[in-house]
Amino acid sequence: MIALPPRMRVIERDWLNANNIVFHEGGEATLVDSGYVTHAGETLERVAGALEGRRLVRLINTHSHSDHIGGNAALRRAHGCRILVPEGMAPAVADWDEDALLLSSAHQQAEPFEFDATLAAGEEFEMGGLAWQALPVPGHDKHALAFYCPAERILITGDALWHDGFGILFAELHGDRSGLPAQRRTLEMLRELDVGLVIPGHGAPFADFQDAVARALARQAAFEEKPERMARGAIKAMFTFTLLEKGCMARAEAAAHFGRVPIFRAVARDFFGREPADLAGQIIDELLRAGVLAEQDGDLVARG
Repeated sequence: MIALPPRMRVIERDWLNANNIVFHEGGEATLVDSGYVTHAGETLERVAGALEGRRLVRLINTHSHSDHIGGNAALRRAHGCRILVPEGMAPAVADWDEDALLLSSAHQQAEPFEFDATLAAGEEFEMGGLAWQALPVPGHDKHALAFYCPAERILITGDALWHDGFGILFAELHGDRSGLPAQRRTLEMLRELDVGLVIPGHGAPFADFQDAVARALARQAAFEEKPERMARGAIKAMFTFTLLEKGCMARAEAAAHFGRVPIFRAVARDFFGREPADLAGQIIDELLRAGVLAEQDGDLVARG
């Protein structure tokens, strides 16, 4: 078990939800990220336990994706907390632009919410009695922020860096070729930090920071060499996410699903020159062989 500062609590979630991080601040508390909307009830329960009797007064998001903002509205109703979002994502939330928030284009859900303030790259702020810096980490999300505490050598990365990689580069899937260069700049910037503990958006906290950055850069190089590898991995991850959300899907319906999801159609056309239904069959077969999915009585289910 990696030791955290006494005022921090990490709620490690499954891959449908982002991890939640609670900071104790006297009789009050701050939360970073809120999980997926269909698990909002579970989020409320788990956050309540981590508050240990304190009042949640502030919720801060690392970025705008559905698995990080999905519980915002429920937490605000339950606690009346203020919500802070990265400055760059504010217009999409204010207008509730479901395309910009990757809801309609990725066939995902989130409940609309209102925010009270923004957090800008380079800004310094306090959580849990500690001084934090908001760092720009574009790539997975062009407006994403990571939070760095130099005194404790802690880095909260969202989806900019995981123990074995980083989040989907959605800009690349939309035809905007800024995602890969942005992710490389992010990793090279993070590599220069003095970090003893990483709290990622998904997966357990880890201490082997430099090794994780090296693994991420190797993955980055492989994607730069063969962008279709990046696209294939992204579609596999997104389809698995869908099954985690829905519980199951009839295999006979999968081809139609690939045809309905705008990002899937774009990837099939732009990276593979194929119809979505054709790509669906290949992707599902690969996920079944890898053991990521299972087929039960004609239904596809995610193993986790």
